[in-house]
Amino acid sequence: MKKFLFRHWMVVFASGWWLFWSCVQFYVMVSYGAPIFESILDSATTAVLLGLVGYVMTTAVKYFRPSAKNAFYILVESLVLAGLCCLLLLFILKKYSSNQEYGLMIGSTMKLRFVFVWLMILMTAVQGWVWAYVKDQQLQELRDKEAEKLMREAELSGLKQQIQPHFIFNSLNSISALAGTNPTLARKMIEQLSDFLRGTIKKDSHQLVSLRDEFRHLQLYLDIEKVRFGHRLETKVTADDRALEMKLPSLLLQPVLENAIKFGLYDTVGEVVITVTARVEQFNLVVEVQNPFDPASAKPKAGIGFGLNSIQRRLSLLFYRNDLLITQQNENIFTTTIKIPQQ
Repeated sequence: MKKFLFRHWMVVFASGWWLFWSCVQFYVMVSYGAPIFESILDSATTAVLLGLVGYVMTTAVKYFRPSAKNAFYILVESLVLAGLCCLLLLFILKKYSSNQEYGLMIGSTMKLRFVFVWLMILMTAVQGWVWAYVKDQQLQELRDKEAEKLMREAELSGLKQQIQPHFIFNSLNSISALAGTNPTLARKMIEQLSDFLRGTIKKDSHQLVSLRDEFRHLQLYLDIEKVRFGHRLETKVTADDRALEMKLPSLLLQPVLENAIKFGLYDTVGEVVITVTARVEQFNLVVEVQNPFDPASAKPKAGIGFGLNSIQRRLSLLFYRNDLLITQQNENIFTTTIKIPQQ
């Protein structure tokens, strides 16, 4: 619809432009004593011929547009068309006018007419060339944006595919260990893993979901991990009511929790409490994950591990910012803070 309206206004503008010059030509001819009928005929014929030739030039430039180095061809084509236009104009005016004085005036002004017609045709050609060039640039920008979007989606999908096997292998190893000692618990873990993967497959990496839905999916993951670690793993999840309705990329928190469990349980003994809190700060959803760690055996650094690096990269791809994931350690507490801008 916008394209149709734009073309409509372009036609109106072009028609108004030729009408304006017809009026100027008519006024000049009458001022110099030309007959009214001949002045109208001359102005109208010139405008029609210029319009037709201008259309020919615009079409030629659009479909056979020369490069900047070959702009000489535009000049030559405009000169040829100007000459043909003047010859046709001279033929029409002499055929439909019997005024001898007007006939003499046509001959004496033909050089001036040629220059005027050529400049008008050249201006139309340049305008068409510039317009076609700008349009090509806009199309190229759209293609570049679409290509960038596809690349981002491909990278997001790749990150997702790299994260999932890491968790699946750990779960399968745990199931394998439980199969011999506790088949009932192993069967339960298989069912939980199946539910978790079913929910994961249905979601896209760039899809936005509510924090409430993300927590519901995260609980499936935590249930699996609690089967693996038993009473050693305890989690506390709290969130403001407003925060639960805010949006974040789907499947964003599971790698963060996996990182917290890795550093919280792998290198420590005894029970470990991992806390997840969500709050609203201005127009951002802030999710904070804390886990204890043993400074003697585990020394996490900001952005350590594939899990957190993948989350940071994913946030950068989605929101074009590199400051949305922050890690810090205070004594034996490691904190991962994620900030999600709300649109």
